[in-house]
Amino acid sequence: MNYISGLINLILSLVVSTIIIYAINFAAGFAGADYSFSNGEVFVMWILMAILVNNCFKR
Repeated sequence: MNYISGLINLILSLVVSTIIIYAINFAAGFAGADYSFSNGEVFVMWILMAILVNNCFKR
């Protein structure tokens, strides 16, 4: 059971981090900024944001 809850937390963290990254990018676009990310930059941000979200879920 522990593996299943860990897998669910991982998938949920990755989905939420994707939503947060693109929401910030979309909001910055309304403010006039034009950000373009390479695949490597997006991957690093995605993993770091997933770690942050996962740590927030534990509290």
